[in-house]
Amino acid sequence: MGDDTPRLRLHHRILRALGIVLAAVLVLTVVAGGIGVWTVTRSFPQTSGTLRLAGLSAPVTVARDAAGVPQITARTADDLFRAQGYVHAQDRFWEMDFRRHVTSGRLSELFGASQVPTDTFIRTLGWRRVAEQEVKLLDPTTLRYYQDYADGVNAYLKDHTGADLSLEYAILGIQNPGYSPEPWTPADSVAWLKAMAWDLRSNLEDEIDRALLATTLKPEQVAELHPGYDYAGHPTITGLGGGDASAVTPDAKPVRDGGSAGAAQGATGTDPLASVPAADYRAELQQVAESVDALPRLMGPAGDDIGSNSWVVAGAHTATGKPLLANDPHLGASMPSVWYQVGLHCAAVGPTCPFDVAGYSFSGFPGVIIGHNDRIAWGFTNLGPDVADLYVEKVTGDTYEYDGTQLPLTIRTETIRVAGGDDVKLRVRSTRHGPIVTDLSDGYGTIAKDQAGKLGVPAQKFQLSLQWTALTPGPTAGAIFAFDTARDWASFRKAATAFQVPSQNLLYADVDGNIGYQAPGSIPIRAKGDGTVPVPGWTSAYGWVGTIPYERLPSVLNPPSGSIVTANNAAVGPQYPAMITRDWDAGYRANQIQLRLQKLLAGGKKVTAKDMSAIQSDTYDANAATLAPLIVAVGEKADPSSGAAQGAALLSRWDFRDDADSAAAAYFAVFWKNLLADAFARKIPASAAPSGGDRWFQVVADLVKRPDSAWWADSKLGVADRDEMIEYAANRAWAEARERLGGDPASWRWDRLHTLELTNASFGASGIAPIEWLFNRGPYPVGGGSSIVDATGWDASVGYQVDRVPSMRMVVDLADFDRSTWVNLTGASGHAFDPHYADQAALWAKNETRPWPFTPSAVRSAAAQTLTLTP
Repeated sequence: MGDDTPRLRLHHRILRALGIVLAAVLVLTVVAGGIGVWTVTRSFPQTSGTLRLAGLSAPVTVARDAAGVPQITARTADDLFRAQGYVHAQDRFWEMDFRRHVTSGRLSELFGASQVPTDTFIRTLGWRRVAEQEVKLLDPTTLRYYQDYADGVNAYLKDHTGADLSLEYAILGIQNPGYSPEPWTPADSVAWLKAMAWDLRSNLEDEIDRALLATTLKPEQVAELHPGYDYAGHPTITGLGGGDASAVTPDAKPVRDGGSAGAAQGATGTDPLASVPAADYRAELQQVAESVDALPRLMGPAGDDIGSNSWVVAGAHTATGKPLLANDPHLGASMPSVWYQVGLHCAAVGPTCPFDVAGYSFSGFPGVIIGHNDRIAWGFTNLGPDVADLYVEKVTGDTYEYDGTQLPLTIRTETIRVAGGDDVKLRVRSTRHGPIVTDLSDGYGTIAKDQAGKLGVPAQKFQLSLQWTALTPGPTAGAIFAFDTARDWASFRKAATAFQVPSQNLLYADVDGNIGYQAPGSIPIRAKGDGTVPVPGWTSAYGWVGTIPYERLPSVLNPPSGSIVTANNAAVGPQYPAMITRDWDAGYRANQIQLRLQKLLAGGKKVTAKDMSAIQSDTYDANAATLAPLIVAVGEKADPSSGAAQGAALLSRWDFRDDADSAAAAYFAVFWKNLLADAFARKIPASAAPSGGDRWFQVVADLVKRPDSAWWADSKLGVADRDEMIEYAANRAWAEARERLGGDPASWRWDRLHTLELTNASFGASGIAPIEWLFNRGPYPVGGGSSIVDATGWDASVGYQVDRVPSMRMVVDLADFDRSTWVNLTGASGHAFDPHYADQAALWAKNETRPWPFTPSAVRSAAAQTLTLTP
């Protein structure tokens, strides 16, 4: 999956009114005691004893373990979800409130004028409007569950205000004293699905990147930087469509998906929009990339490494004789974690109260998203289908051309209310494809002008619209309860039919020994084109003509191999009859997971839950395995006193694992960052700078086989070929490593460079150190890296710090659910200084997990505190 809590880097003006002195005084009072400590702790919830919750029909118990993780037991489904809403509000209401302001485009109401651009973007896309329409589509039972949940949240709000809700409200009150949270509604819950869908929206960045690169590069060079999936060297999930679900042959001659190459080759064809943009428009296209990037920085980094690992092993290969299922979704790091662990149990499971489920939920959303019930377990990874397209529209005034006819634009007006400022009126215009995003920023407008110039169309008639499946109301909000109550493969697949946006790889196991895979989702069928470049919107020739029928989406039950691995790699082969995407993850993590499983099984070993956890912590770096031998070969020929020679000596003894204490891993990471900067970043637009993830692994792995490729040469650096570029980067990397880590390589460690700072989504990047001290935690030194199974991703164009992580880890044992294990990135609580604010982070950083009690006896045994909610 790839999911994420909004990581909003609020402009410094948000907290400017606080003042550095005032913030420092606040922190000092917190440390010194008295009123300050009371302000911090007054929002800590009551977690034992008895509380009254209006609307309950009978008492509900909330048993929390030593990590504060609640297991909720109720006699009716209505009571169960009312209690879940209450408990979520106890621990995470500020997060919930902040999220709903993001998804409704109302951040300016909290933080003032600095957030108007963000609100403008969200309002233009209309996330909240779509969510409200989806609420109207819910069946009566599902709608009742959402309302029960909202009633539980509102019961908590009735008795708690301001700093009693969360410390953040005390901080916000200094700048915005008039703010008070409004009641929670079902639409507030459903709207969060739009944020998740945006995080996992697939290849929109790739579309823009190709256009940007084409301003300065030849079509074949664009194809080199966007290679297709290597089906010979990397596995597919299902083996359908000509792919091999067990293919792990990195040295095989590549068999490419023609998508990216085809798109680049098409740039020389007759389609006027596919012609290479003039170099004169390079700066404008860079602005386009920055515009597309703006929201991902709010929601968590997009692109490479936003993915997940999940795999399942059948009982024939496990020590227990029943399946084992592992999952670790990779998302942007956030504080608190995007996930909230919870158990939801009906005291007596039956038709009117069918829930006995535990796993990971979203605060603000009822039910369990990923986890298990008493019969089945499931995991998510992002399928990554191409579900968003940019259309170039001919617009005249408030009309647009479509198949030779001028049609009226759909126009609506939005009002953005601004704390401490005047309201802002927003006029949103849409075509049949979707909202016109050119109105949002100059960045989108410049690409429109560029295309207009090539076609001889007056610039004022040219705009860009965005078509995206998440902007069409759908039934996903009801699918969660169907997953939670599914009893077998048939009912699980039925639940999946409703899970349309965001499309996920669904992995399955049950107590009867079955394992399975299902790809659900609303995935468009295009009349023409493959979604890799912007296309004409004034003709139906490029329009969406439907979606892939559910029965044509890939599905596998009990494969002969006895295992299924999903790691965002290609779900199907190149001959599959439906086009899902041309931009799969390159498959390096899937390779390593497959290899680990194959080695275990080849030795006759039965797989255990500990083996599954060990694979989750695997740090093998396939990129290093490709490049380190070349660095060694070059370094051995270099001056013995040079950095390249010393680096070669260090790498010659390395096992290619990015372990936390590895000096070689630290040096190689510095080399990789320098190589990308020297060989590529100098030759392409700044906004296309190499991030260093799976696509760049693939790009460089292909190019090192061509030592005389023009990519290696740079006359300004005095470099003529591959080996000279490697030596140049190796020398620079040695100097940088010495500067950062000291003169003695024996003391170098990867985790001295590679650290995770858990940053509060709202106040954690305020620019005011005392405020950040209140809410942020870390840094945590970690191993792993980008496109590695232990996927602590980093952006090589920025630095070595972690910005994408396994947001949680779980291993489910279908033989005995009480032997399952799990861990969250942070903790159960969203209250700074609560004992459970970050108490799981240290375990997470060491790749350790916690016991996961599920049965009533295990829950009672693990309970550290028990709260009874009474009518």
